[in-house]
Amino acid sequence: MRAFASLGMGLLAMGAAGCQSVAQPAGPGVALAAAGPATPVSLPDSLRPTPVPAVAGVPDTLRQAIAQLYSQLGSDTVGLRPAVLAQACVGYLTLHPSGRIERGGVLAVADMDLPNTAKRLWVIDLQQGKVLENSLVAHGQGSGHLRARRFSNQPSSNCTSLGFYRTSGTYAGKHGYSRRLLGLDKGQNANAFDRYVVLHAADYASPAYVEAHGHLGYSQGCPALPPEQYKQIISTLRTGSLLLLSGPGLASRWLDGPAAGRRFARRGWR
Repeated sequence: MRAFASLGMGLLAMGAAGCQSVAQPAGPGVALAAAGPATPVSLPDSLRPTPVPAVAGVPDTLRQAIAQLYSQLGSDTVGLRPAVLAQACVGYLTLHPSGRIERGGVLAVADMDLPNTAKRLWVIDLQQGKVLENSLVAHGQGSGHLRARRFSNQPSSNCTSLGFYRTSGTYAGKHGYSRRLLGLDKGQNANAFDRYVVLHAADYASPAYVEAHGHLGYSQGCPALPPEQYKQIISTLRTGSLLLLSGPGLASRWLDGPAAGRRFARRGWR
Protein backbone atom coordinates (compact mmCIF):
# COMPACT_ATOMS: atom_id res chain seq x y z
CA MET A 1 0.00 0.00 0.00
CA ARG A 2 1.57 3.21 -1.17
CA ALA A 3 1.78 6.48 0.71
CA PHE A 4 -0.28 9.49 -0.21
CA ALA A 5 1.21 12.75 0.99
CA SER A 6 -1.72 14.86 -0.15
CA LEU A 7 -5.37 13.98 -0.50
CA GLY A 8 -6.60 16.78 -2.78
CA MET A 9 -9.93 17.03 -4.51
CA GLY A 10 -9.83 13.43 -5.68
CA LEU A 11 -9.98 12.25 -2.06
CA LEU A 12 -12.95 14.48 -1.33
CA ALA A 13 -14.88 12.97 -4.20
CA MET A 14 -13.88 9.44 -3.30
CA GLY A 15 -14.74 9.95 0.37
CA ALA A 16 -18.20 11.22 -0.46
CA ALA A 17 -18.86 8.22 -2.68
CA GLY A 18 -17.40 5.41 -0.61
CA CYS A 19 -16.78 6.39 3.01
CA GLN A 20 -19.18 6.71 5.90
CA SER A 21 -18.80 10.03 7.69
CA VAL A 22 -18.76 9.63 11.43
CA ALA A 23 -21.31 11.07 13.83
CA GLN A 24 -20.59 13.15 16.90
CA PRO A 25 -21.47 11.16 20.04
CA ALA A 26 -24.57 12.30 21.88
CA GLY A 27 -22.76 12.50 25.22
CA PRO A 28 -21.78 10.40 28.24
CA GLY A 29 -23.81 7.31 28.98
CA VAL A 30 -24.66 6.48 25.36
CA ALA A 31 -24.61 2.72 24.81
CA LEU A 32 -21.92 2.03 22.22
CA ALA A 33 -23.37 -1.37 21.46
CA ALA A 34 -26.43 0.19 19.85
CA ALA A 35 -26.77 -0.81 16.21
CA GLY A 36 -27.55 1.48 13.31
CA PRO A 37 -25.65 3.70 10.86
CA ALA A 38 -23.93 6.88 11.95
CA THR A 39 -25.39 10.25 10.97
CA PRO A 40 -23.37 11.50 7.96
CA VAL A 41 -21.62 14.55 9.38
CA SER A 42 -17.94 15.47 9.21
CA LEU A 43 -15.68 16.13 12.16
CA PRO A 44 -13.32 19.11 12.17
CA ASP A 45 -9.75 18.19 11.29
CA SER A 46 -8.38 19.40 14.64
CA LEU A 47 -6.26 17.91 17.36
CA ARG A 48 -9.07 17.72 19.92
CA PRO A 49 -10.34 14.14 20.25
CA THR A 50 -14.04 13.40 20.11
CA PRO A 51 -15.52 12.46 23.52
CA VAL A 52 -15.86 8.70 23.95
CA PRO A 53 -19.22 7.61 25.39
CA ALA A 54 -19.13 5.18 28.29
CA VAL A 55 -19.98 1.56 27.52
CA ALA A 56 -23.41 0.86 28.99
CA GLY A 57 -24.03 -1.69 31.73
CA VAL A 58 -20.47 -2.22 32.96
CA PRO A 59 -20.65 -3.28 36.65
CA ASP A 60 -18.67 -1.33 39.21
CA THR A 61 -16.30 -4.23 39.90
CA LEU A 62 -15.20 -4.30 36.27
CA ARG A 63 -14.95 -0.51 36.03
CA GLN A 64 -12.67 -0.57 39.06
CA ALA A 65 -10.55 -3.36 37.54
CA ILE A 66 -10.13 -1.40 34.30
CA ALA A 67 -9.18 1.73 36.26
CA GLN A 68 -6.65 -0.32 38.24
CA LEU A 69 -5.22 -1.74 35.01
CA TYR A 70 -4.90 1.75 33.54
CA SER A 71 -3.03 2.91 36.63
CA GLN A 72 -0.79 -0.15 36.57
CA LEU A 73 0.19 0.52 32.94
CA GLY A 74 1.74 3.78 34.15
CA SER A 75 3.48 6.26 31.87
CA ASP A 76 3.21 3.91 28.90
CA THR A 77 -0.45 4.91 28.64
CA VAL A 78 0.34 8.51 27.62
CA GLY A 79 -2.29 9.30 24.99
CA LEU A 80 -4.43 6.24 25.72
CA ARG A 81 -7.83 7.49 26.85
CA PRO A 82 -9.38 5.47 29.69
CA ALA A 83 -12.70 5.17 27.84
CA VAL A 84 -10.95 3.64 24.81
CA LEU A 85 -9.14 1.14 27.03
CA ALA A 86 -12.53 0.30 28.56
CA GLN A 87 -13.96 -0.42 25.10
CA ALA A 88 -11.08 -2.78 24.36
CA CYS A 89 -11.38 -4.58 27.71
CA VAL A 90 -15.15 -5.03 27.44
CA GLY A 91 -14.81 -6.36 23.89
CA TYR A 92 -12.06 -8.75 24.96
CA LEU A 93 -14.11 -10.13 27.85
CA THR A 94 -17.17 -10.56 25.62
CA LEU A 95 -15.36 -12.13 22.67
CA HIS A 96 -12.94 -14.48 24.41
CA PRO A 97 -15.51 -16.95 25.80
CA SER A 98 -17.34 -16.95 22.45
CA GLY A 99 -14.32 -18.57 20.79
CA ARG A 100 -13.96 -15.79 18.24
CA ILE A 101 -10.61 -14.95 19.75
CA GLU A 102 -8.27 -17.55 21.24
CA ARG A 103 -5.33 -15.62 22.64
CA GLY A 104 -5.95 -14.92 26.30
CA GLY A 105 -4.44 -12.07 28.28
CA VAL A 106 -3.26 -9.86 25.40
CA LEU A 107 -5.06 -7.27 23.32
CA ALA A 108 -4.21 -4.42 20.96
CA VAL A 109 -6.12 -1.17 20.68
CA ALA A 110 -5.68 1.78 18.33
CA ASP A 111 -7.44 5.10 18.93
CA MET A 112 -7.96 6.20 15.33
CA ASP A 113 -9.51 9.47 16.52
CA LEU A 114 -6.08 10.72 17.58
CA PRO A 115 -3.89 12.49 15.00
CA ASN A 116 -1.67 10.16 13.02
CA THR A 117 1.42 11.86 14.45
CA ALA A 118 0.60 10.29 17.83
CA LYS A 119 1.66 6.82 18.96
CA ARG A 120 -1.94 5.66 18.99
CA LEU A 121 -1.54 1.86 18.95
CA TRP A 122 -0.98 -0.07 22.18
CA VAL A 123 -0.37 -3.80 22.65
CA ILE A 124 -1.23 -4.67 26.25
CA ASP A 125 -0.56 -7.66 28.48
CA LEU A 126 -3.67 -7.68 30.66
CA GLN A 127 -2.40 -10.21 33.19
CA GLN A 128 0.99 -8.57 33.71
CA GLY A 129 -0.46 -5.07 33.52
CA LYS A 130 2.09 -3.69 31.08
CA VAL A 131 2.32 -2.18 27.62
CA LEU A 132 4.23 -4.51 25.31
CA GLU A 133 4.32 -2.15 22.32
CA ASN A 134 3.29 1.46 21.64
CA SER A 135 3.61 2.72 18.09
CA LEU A 136 2.42 4.92 15.28
CA VAL A 137 -0.22 3.45 12.98
CA ALA A 138 -1.46 4.82 9.66
CA HIS A 139 -5.08 5.13 8.60
CA GLY A 140 -6.63 4.77 5.16
CA GLN A 141 -6.31 7.38 2.43
CA GLY A 142 -10.08 7.71 2.30
CA SER A 143 -10.43 8.38 6.02
CA GLY A 144 -8.88 11.82 6.25
CA HIS A 145 -5.65 13.76 6.55
CA LEU A 146 -4.16 14.30 10.01
CA ARG A 147 -7.11 12.61 11.71
CA ALA A 148 -9.36 9.83 10.46
CA ARG A 149 -12.80 11.40 9.98
CA ARG A 150 -14.53 8.91 7.68
CA PHE A 151 -14.79 5.14 8.05
CA SER A 152 -16.13 2.50 5.70
CA ASN A 153 -16.49 -1.25 5.28
CA GLN A 154 -16.89 -0.93 1.50
CA PRO A 155 -14.40 -2.31 -1.03
CA SER A 156 -12.39 0.34 -2.91
CA SER A 157 -13.24 3.01 -0.32
CA ASN A 158 -9.61 3.13 0.91
CA CYS A 159 -11.08 3.89 4.33
CA THR A 160 -10.17 2.53 7.73
CA SER A 161 -12.86 0.28 9.21
CA LEU A 162 -13.65 0.59 12.91
CA GLY A 163 -14.40 -2.40 15.11
CA PHE A 164 -12.96 -5.55 16.63
CA TYR A 165 -10.65 -7.81 14.63
CA ARG A 166 -9.29 -11.30 15.10
CA THR A 167 -5.72 -11.74 13.95
CA SER A 168 -5.18 -14.54 11.45
CA GLY A 169 -2.16 -16.08 9.74
CA THR A 170 1.01 -14.42 8.53
CA TYR A 171 2.39 -14.34 5.00
CA ALA A 172 5.17 -12.70 2.99
CA GLY A 173 3.58 -10.08 0.73
CA LYS A 174 4.73 -7.01 -1.16
CA HIS A 175 5.22 -5.28 2.20
CA GLY A 176 7.09 -8.26 3.65
CA TYR A 177 6.00 -9.97 6.85
CA SER A 178 2.26 -9.29 7.20
CA ARG A 179 -0.68 -10.60 9.23
CA ARG A 180 -4.24 -11.03 8.00
CA LEU A 181 -7.18 -9.60 9.93
CA LEU A 182 -10.75 -10.88 10.23
CA GLY A 183 -13.42 -8.27 11.00
CA LEU A 184 -15.85 -9.29 13.75
CA ASP A 185 -18.37 -6.44 13.44
CA LYS A 186 -21.03 -6.87 10.79
CA GLY A 187 -21.56 -3.62 8.90
CA GLN A 188 -18.38 -2.03 10.26
CA ASN A 189 -15.42 -4.24 9.33
CA ALA A 190 -16.76 -7.61 8.14
CA ASN A 191 -15.26 -7.07 4.67
CA ALA A 192 -11.73 -6.70 6.06
CA PHE A 193 -10.47 -10.04 4.76
CA ASP A 194 -11.87 -9.50 1.26
CA ARG A 195 -10.46 -5.94 1.25
CA TYR A 196 -7.00 -7.32 2.15
CA VAL A 197 -6.89 -5.25 5.33
CA VAL A 198 -3.76 -6.54 7.06
CA LEU A 199 -1.05 -5.55 9.49
CA HIS A 200 2.09 -4.66 7.54
CA ALA A 201 5.07 -2.33 7.57
CA ALA A 202 5.23 0.92 5.62
CA ASP A 203 7.88 3.62 5.33
CA TYR A 204 5.09 6.20 5.44
CA ALA A 205 4.16 5.00 8.96
CA SER A 206 7.55 5.84 10.46
CA PRO A 207 8.77 8.63 12.76
CA ALA A 208 11.11 9.73 9.95
CA TYR A 209 8.11 10.30 7.66
CA VAL A 210 6.43 12.44 10.30
CA GLU A 211 9.60 14.46 10.74
CA ALA A 212 9.85 15.05 6.99
CA HIS A 213 6.17 15.71 6.21
CA GLY A 214 4.47 16.70 9.46
CA HIS A 215 2.10 13.71 9.35
CA LEU A 216 2.02 10.05 8.35
CA GLY A 217 1.25 8.87 4.86
CA TYR A 218 -1.85 6.83 4.09
CA SER A 219 -2.70 3.22 3.38
CA GLN A 220 -5.57 1.81 1.34
CA GLY A 221 -7.35 0.88 4.57
CA CYS A 222 -4.73 -1.16 6.43
CA PRO A 223 -3.44 -0.24 9.90
CA ALA A 224 0.13 0.11 8.60
CA LEU A 225 2.99 -0.04 11.11
CA PRO A 226 6.48 1.50 11.47
CA PRO A 227 9.29 -0.56 9.92
CA GLU A 228 11.12 -0.34 13.24
CA GLN A 229 8.37 -2.10 15.20
CA TYR A 230 6.18 -4.11 12.83
CA LYS A 231 7.89 -7.48 13.28
CA GLN A 232 7.55 -7.43 17.05
CA ILE A 233 3.93 -6.24 16.92
CA ILE A 234 2.90 -8.80 14.31
CA SER A 235 4.69 -11.60 16.18
CA THR A 236 3.13 -10.63 19.51
CA LEU A 237 -0.38 -10.52 18.04
CA ARG A 238 -0.27 -14.15 17.01
CA THR A 239 -3.26 -15.91 15.46
CA GLY A 240 -6.41 -15.54 17.53
CA SER A 241 -5.47 -12.25 19.21
CA LEU A 242 -7.79 -9.25 19.51
CA LEU A 243 -7.33 -5.86 17.87
CA LEU A 244 -9.71 -2.94 18.31
CA LEU A 245 -9.69 0.03 15.95
CA SER A 246 -11.64 2.58 17.95
CA GLY A 247 -13.01 5.87 16.69
CA PRO A 248 -16.09 8.10 16.48
CA GLY A 249 -19.17 6.18 15.44
CA LEU A 250 -17.97 2.80 16.71
CA ALA A 251 -20.97 0.51 17.24
CA SER A 252 -20.34 -3.10 18.19
CA ARG A 253 -22.43 -5.92 19.60
CA TRP A 254 -19.33 -6.96 21.54
CA LEU A 255 -19.47 -3.84 23.72
CA ASP A 256 -21.72 -5.73 26.11
CA GLY A 257 -21.07 -4.39 29.60
CA PRO A 258 -23.14 -6.93 31.57
CA ALA A 259 -21.68 -9.93 29.69
CA ALA A 260 -18.16 -8.60 30.18
CA GLY A 261 -18.81 -8.15 33.88
CA ARG A 262 -20.00 -11.74 34.28
CA ARG A 263 -16.98 -13.08 32.41
CA PHE A 264 -14.56 -11.01 34.51
CA ALA A 265 -16.19 -12.22 37.74
CA ARG A 266 -15.56 -15.84 36.68
CA ARG A 267 -12.12 -15.68 35.09
CA GLY A 268 -10.58 -12.25 35.50
CA TRP A 269 -8.34 -11.32 32.54
CA ARG A 270 -7.54 -14.96 31.72
